[in-house]
Amino acid sequence: MIIGFGFMQHGYAKVVHEPSHFADILSAMGLPFPDLLGYATILIELAGGLMVLVGAFLPLIAIPMIVVLIVAIFTVHLPNGFSSIKLLSFDMAGAHFGQPGYETDLLYVAGLVSLCVGGSGPVSIDSALNRRWSLR
Repeated sequence: MIIGFGFMQHGYAKVVHEPSHFADILSAMGLPFPDLLGYATILIELAGGLMVLVGAFLPLIAIPMIVVLIVAIFTVHLPNGFSSIKLLSFDMAGAHFGQPGYETDLLYVAGLVSLCVGGSGPVSIDSALNRRWSLR
C-alpha cells in the first residue's frame, strides 16, 4: 500500500505546486516536450498509485511507473549517490539534509517488481478478476 500511496503523494504534490511549475523544471533539465512529460508523469503517479492501492492491472501499470523512476534516477538522483539520507548538520532548528540519492527510487522499483511477481493480494481487483476468469 505504501508504494501506491507514495506515488499518489508525489503526483499530488506536483498538482498542488502547479503542473506548469513541474514542466518548467523538466525544461530546465533539458528534457524534450516538458509539458507533455510533466502531465504524463503526474497521470502515471496518480493513476498508477491508485491502481497499486487497489491491486488493479499491476503488471501493466508497473511498466510506466518503473520508467518514471528510472528517468528520475538518471536525471535527478544519480549525481547525489546512493543514499537517500544525507545528514549535513544538526542545530537548534533540527536536522538539515542534503539532496537524496537514488536509493528510494530503487526500493520503489523493487517493490513494484515484487508485486508483479508475487501478486497484488487476495483482496485486490486483479485477484477478483483472476477468480472470475477461472470460473469460466
